[in-house]
Amino acid sequence: MNDSAPLTLAELPSGRPARIVDVTGDDSLAARLMEMGLIPGEEIVFHRAAPLGDPLEFSVCGYRISLRKTEAARVIVEPS
Repeated sequence: MNDSAPLTLAELPSGRPARIVDVTGDDSLAARLMEMGLIPGEEIVFHRAAPLGDPLEFSVCGYRISLRKTEAARVIVEPS
């Protein structure tokens, strides 16, 4: 993990909690991710990946969600 590069959900190790810092972009995908509860300050945990590595399963705001790797790469986090 490089300290100078931001960490994204797509790179978060399994089982490690993190705090959401930002959702990049200002398009409909960014809006949809934020509507799903991926907002700055929320804690999120990566649980597992599907057998072929995509999608990824996370828990946030008391529920579980699945995101494609490309979607998860849009969410900047910092380890808790």
